[in-house]
Amino acid sequence: MSQEGVGVDLETSLGYLLKEASSALRTAMEEVLRPLGMSVTHYSCLELLAQRPGLSNSELARGAFVTRQTMNVLLQALERDGYVTRPAEAPVGKALPARLTPRGRRSLEAASAAVRSVEARMLAGLTGAEQSEAFRILRSMIHSLHGDGEGA
Repeated sequence: MSQEGVGVDLETSLGYLLKEASSALRTAMEEVLRPLGMSVTHYSCLELLAQRPGLSNSELARGAFVTRQTMNVLLQALERDGYVTRPAEAPVGKALPARLTPRGRRSLEAASAAVRSVEARMLAGLTGAEQSEAFRILRSMIHSLHGDGEGA
């Protein structure tokens, strides 16, 4: 039986290519973060907290693209190891807002430099104009899939 016309042609599927690029990026990031004792999720959590101090477990999970349970386990480890602090009791509701400690900031500094080097390597073959266009196109795709408008 012929497979013609069935499924997606992986050679021409933009979705498949994006997934492949995402996987390659994650692998490259894991390689530079591993010697620093971090995973991509660990790094993402620290980066989110540096930019938005006081995020809750749920907000961090959404921002790092992991489950709340995964983020909760990570936050407990980060708190135990002195990278973040959380209050003993929730100031409002049930959320325990997390904040980076000085140790967390120092660790993030090294990790951010490593991640920037991966991004620079990924974009090295593109001109500035091509990079800008790639950002615009990717943002448009994200907006279209989230259903918040016509794209760009």
